[in-house]
Amino acid sequence: MAEEQRPNVQEINISKEMRTSFLDYAMSVIVSRALPDVRDGMKPVHRRILYAMNDLGMHADKAYKKSARIVGEVIGKYHPHGDSAVYEAMVRMAQDFSFRNMLVDGHGNFGSVDGDSAAAMRYTEARMSKISMELLRDINKDTIDYTDNYDGSEREPVVFPARFPNLLVNGAAGIAVGMATNIPPHNLGETIDAVLAVSKNPDITIDELMEDYIHGPDFPTGAQILGRSGIRKAYETGKGSITIRAKVNIEEKANGKATIIVSELPYQVNKAKLIEKIAELVRDKRIDGITDLRDESDRNGMRVVIELRRDVNPNVVLNNLYKYTALQTTFGVNMLALVDGQPRVLTIKQCLEHYLDHQVVIIKRRTAFELRKAEARAHILEGLRVALDNLDEVISLIRNSKTADIARDGLMNGFELTEKQAQAILDMRLQRLTGLEREKIENEYKELMQLIDELKAILADEEKVLEIIREELTEIKEKYNDARRTEIMMGGAGFFEDEDLIPEESIVITLTHKGYIKRLPSSTYRTQKRGGRGIQGMGTNEDDFVEHLVSTSTHDTILFFTNKGKVYKIKGYEIPEFNRTAKGIPIINLLQVEKGEWVNAVISVTEYKEDAYLFFTTKYGISKRTRLSQYANIRKGGLIAVGLRENDELISVRLTDGNQHMMIATKNGYLIRFPEEQIRSMGRTAAGVKGISLREDDEVVSMEILQKDANILHVTSKGYGKQTKETEYRVTNRGGKGIFTCNLTDKTGDVVAVKAVDGDEDLMLITIAGVLIRIPVKDISETGRNTMGVRLIRLQDEEEVATVAKVEIEEEEELEEETEVEEESEE
Repeated sequence: MAEEQRPNVQEINISKEMRTSFLDYAMSVIVSRALPDVRDGMKPVHRRILYAMNDLGMHADKAYKKSARIVGEVIGKYHPHGDSAVYEAMVRMAQDFSFRNMLVDGHGNFGSVDGDSAAAMRYTEARMSKISMELLRDINKDTIDYTDNYDGSEREPVVFPARFPNLLVNGAAGIAVGMATNIPPHNLGETIDAVLAVSKNPDITIDELMEDYIHGPDFPTGAQILGRSGIRKAYETGKGSITIRAKVNIEEKANGKATIIVSELPYQVNKAKLIEKIAELVRDKRIDGITDLRDESDRNGMRVVIELRRDVNPNVVLNNLYKYTALQTTFGVNMLALVDGQPRVLTIKQCLEHYLDHQVVIIKRRTAFELRKAEARAHILEGLRVALDNLDEVISLIRNSKTADIARDGLMNGFELTEKQAQAILDMRLQRLTGLEREKIENEYKELMQLIDELKAILADEEKVLEIIREELTEIKEKYNDARRTEIMMGGAGFFEDEDLIPEESIVITLTHKGYIKRLPSSTYRTQKRGGRGIQGMGTNEDDFVEHLVSTSTHDTILFFTNKGKVYKIKGYEIPEFNRTAKGIPIINLLQVEKGEWVNAVISVTEYKEDAYLFFTTKYGISKRTRLSQYANIRKGGLIAVGLRENDELISVRLTDGNQHMMIATKNGYLIRFPEEQIRSMGRTAAGVKGISLREDDEVVSMEILQKDANILHVTSKGYGKQTKETEYRVTNRGGKGIFTCNLTDKTGDVVAVKAVDGDEDLMLITIAGVLIRIPVKDISETGRNTMGVRLIRLQDEEEVATVAKVEIEEEEELEEETEVEEESEE
C-alpha cells in the first residue's frame, strides 16, 4: 500500500549517484571551464569573450565600446556564469603584465602590477587587439565547427582558427578537479620559428628545438631565467620547475654607498607586496644593511630602489633578498591541455605538432570553401557565356515568355542550363551586353578556372598546404614579433651553468625493460640482510621490469649502448628525478632511439682519458676493444658504437684501462677468462672477434672485468647466488668454450648475472615485479665452482630476478635493529 502511495519516488544507491554526479561535474570543469584547447590555447570563457566582441564588430580598427556591453553579450548568449568572472577574464587579456601578447585592447584602468584591481566594467572600454584578430581570421570560411550554446538559441565556435600558436605564446593557468595547468608564455617569433622547424623536419628533437628555435619561456614582465635544465625537463616531460630572478643592477655612489635597483620582476609577482615583504624583513632584522626602500616606478618603467649602508656587501644583501623574497621565484610548469577533448600532459614538441595539425585542417577547409565558392561563381559565368554566345535567341525566348518561370524553364530546356544559371541570365542587367562587359566576364571566367586549378592542387598536395602555413605564419611573425624580454642566463655576471645550478650528488639511475628512465638519490634505498623480502623499488606496468640500475653522479656523462650497437649520451642531471615508486619517463623523450632499439648497457663516464677503453661483448660471443676517446663526440641522434653481424645483439659494455682480465659468462653456466690485450684495439665501427665459443642453445648473459683477488658472484633467475674465488678460474685464450662454473637445476633457474666483487659493496637485486633488495656482498656464501649457492631473495610464484647491480656501501644508523624487526615481521 505504501508503495502505491509513492509512485514518483525513485530509489537510488547514494554511493553510485555521488560517484556518477561528481564525475560529471569534474569532467564539466575539466572540459568546459578550466583547461585550454591545445589548438587555439583558449579556455571557453576567453573564446566566448573574443567571439562576442567579433560579433559586435569591436575590431581593432573600430571605436572602443563599454566593457559592460561586452560582458552582457557574453553571459547573455554564451557563458551562463557570473558577470564578475567574465569581466576578470577579459581584464587579464588586457593586461600587458599578464599576457605576453594582449588579446584585448583596454581603455581605462585595467589594474596594475601592484595588485590594484581594474575599475568597474561600467567605467572601462575595450575592443579586440590587432593580434587577436589573427585568432579569428578565416572564421567565416567554414574553417571550424560550431556547437549550440547553453540554451540552444545561438551557435558558438568549438575552436578558433588560431593563425598563431596562442597556447604557447600567451600560456595558460587553470585549476580543474584533480588536475591543473600552468603553461608559461613564450616569444611569438621563437614559437613560430619552432612550428616552421617542425613542419620542415617532423623528426626534429626537443634539444634541437631548444638550441636553435624556442629557447625558453618569455614572460611579459621580463626578468631572468636561471639555467636551462628546468626548461629542458619541462619541455621533455611536460612538467618542470623554472627558476626566475628579478633583473637588478648594483649602482655604486660617490660616497661609497651601494644601491640595488630592481627594474624587472618575476612573472606574477606583486610589486607592492614584495616591497612590503622587504620592509618586514628589515624591521625584523632578518636582513641587515638596508637604509632606505622606495618605489620610483612611473610610466617609463619599473624602478624599485634599495639603498644600503656603506659597510655592507651589496651582493650578500642581494643573495638574502633572493632567498627570502619573491625577487627569485619558481614557475612550476605543467603543460596540461585538451587534446580531442581529453586532458593530456604534453611535451613542447607535441604542443607544436598538435598546433601544426590544426593549421593543416584550417587551410584545407578554407581551401575547400574557396573552391566551392569559385566553382559556384564559375558555374554562373558559364551560363552567362552561353547567353552571350546565343544572345538573339535568348532575348527572343525571354520576350516571348509570359512569365519569368516560363522564361527560366525555356532557358533550361533550350540551352541545357541549370536553374541557377537560368536565373542569373534573367537577373542580368542590359549593360552586361556591352562589348567591354562581355570581355570582363570572359576574363573573370579564365581567372576563376586558373584559381580552381590552384585550389585543387593545394588540396591534393600536403606540402603545398604546409607551404601556405609557413608563409602565413611568417607574415604574422614579421607583423607582430618583438624582442625577447626574459633573459636566459647564458654568461656574464651571475651566470650559472646548468651544472652549477644542480648540486653534485650521488644518484641511482634506473631504466626499465620497456624504456622508462628516472634518477633518484642513492640514499633512497637502505641496506637489508640477506634473505629479506625487499622494498618496492619502483612502480611498473604488469609486463615491465627494471633492467638497468647505475650508481653515478649528477655531473657525470651517461653513455647508453643499445642492442643495435649504437651509443647515446646525456648528463646525469638531465635525467628527470622522480620518487622511489614512480616509473619515470620514456627514454625516447631523452634519446633518439629507433623503433625496435633498446638500451642494453649503461656506462657512467667522468672524463675521457686516452688510456681508457670500452670493451664490448655481443650475444653470440663476439668481443672488441676501442679507446674511450673515440666516443667523446656523440651526436644527438646517436653514434655507431660497434658493427654487428646479422641477428646479433650487443649484450654488455665495460670501461677498462687496457690491462684487465675479462670474463664472459653464459646462461647455461659456462665462463671464460682471458687478458683483454688478446683483443687488439679496434676502430669505433669495427665488428670485433670471437670472445667465447658458445655451445648449442647457449648465449652470453654477462661480461665483467675480473680484478686480482676478486670473487666471482653468480645470481640465478630463481634468486640463488654464490661467490667463488677467481683463482678457481684459469686464464685461457679468447675464443675458447669456457669452463663449467655453476650447478644449475630447476630450483635455481638459469644464470642471469655474473659479477666480479671484492666484498666491500652491496648488491641490488631487482625482480620482474619491480621488488628491490639491497644485500651486502659479504653476507653471500663463498663456495666452489660446482655448487648452486644460497637463496638471496625469497620470490613469489612465477617471480624471477630480472637484473643485478653493484652499489657502494652506505653507513646506516640502527641498521641491525631495523633489519631484525623486518625479518621478525616476515616470519
